[in-house]
Amino acid sequence: MALVGGAVRDAFLGHAPLDLDVVAEGTNVQVLARAGGFPALYHPAFQNATVTFPDGRNADLVRARRETYPVPGRNPLPQPGTLEDDLRRRDFAVNALALLVGPDGELALLDEVDGLGELEARVLRPLHARSFHEDASRLVRGARLAARLGFTPDAELLRQVPDALAMAAQTPRLWAELRLLLSEARPGAAARTLADWGAGELLPGVEGLEALDALQDAGQPISPQLYAAAALHASAEPEALAERMGLGDRPGALLARALSDAYFSDGTPERVLRGLLRPDAPVPLTGRDVLALGVPPGRAVGKALAHLARLREGGQIRSQEEERAALQKYLEADGH
Repeated sequence: MALVGGAVRDAFLGHAPLDLDVVAEGTNVQVLARAGGFPALYHPAFQNATVTFPDGRNADLVRARRETYPVPGRNPLPQPGTLEDDLRRRDFAVNALALLVGPDGELALLDEVDGLGELEARVLRPLHARSFHEDASRLVRGARLAARLGFTPDAELLRQVPDALAMAAQTPRLWAELRLLLSEARPGAAARTLADWGAGELLPGVEGLEALDALQDAGQPISPQLYAAAALHASAEPEALAERMGLGDRPGALLARALSDAYFSDGTPERVLRGLLRPDAPVPLTGRDVLALGVPPGRAVGKALAHLARLREGGQIRSQEEERAALQKYLEADGH
């Protein structure tokens, strides 16, 4: 058995691996997964299993395999293979390191493709000349890694970017990777990496996403939903983008609220997004403001707010000062 992939990479970088990938040669993975007595879910299509430990971490147990892509962009066809085969099917050299665990617990590093050297140089290199053509999602995964860990692209990675763009529409996993990108610690940095690599068309609105990164760096909590809403706003086809990325309805609904004239308090996602997208938008008067300006409590407050909302929608008032003046005029006309 061997610990492989991201867990080994992160360990060499001094980061604690969150989830583990374990490869076993010629072993019944289903039996192996159940041997530890932890909850396990077996996936027969790829003959792998996910084991969940009491602390919430997962371990993916995989039977060593080779892969071919009968249809580029679709799921690969797995076949039994050796550990070396399994490492060479991976995306980047830095993810093709294996830590072998011997019968007595002794450890040995297997590095077939100079992954350790490239890890030390913080370089991302695809393992195959047609890597991005077969699986365009590797481009987005690479951008996520590069932004998170400070890696630079190898010339071979940049050469393959047009291949990934050409295959994007027929690679569902690419859009799933973009959704994962929005959950990175700094999605704007990952989106900028894609843009710098010549793939900015995959995720629009990089400047807005970077602005959200800056707000987050300053201590403002920014959710993946808020990042998604900002990307949708920058898209020429927001509904199509939301469907491709599997975002659901919530980011679009958040965007609609942020673009409305409804009142939202400081720090809410709607107010944060409105400040990004409509920095000159006035803060509407609230019921408390209306009461303070002389509107009697009760239904009159709602009528006054509705009147101001109609004026805003018609473009007749564009600031709080204009709202106050319009309210005073409304009260005088109404006999208050």
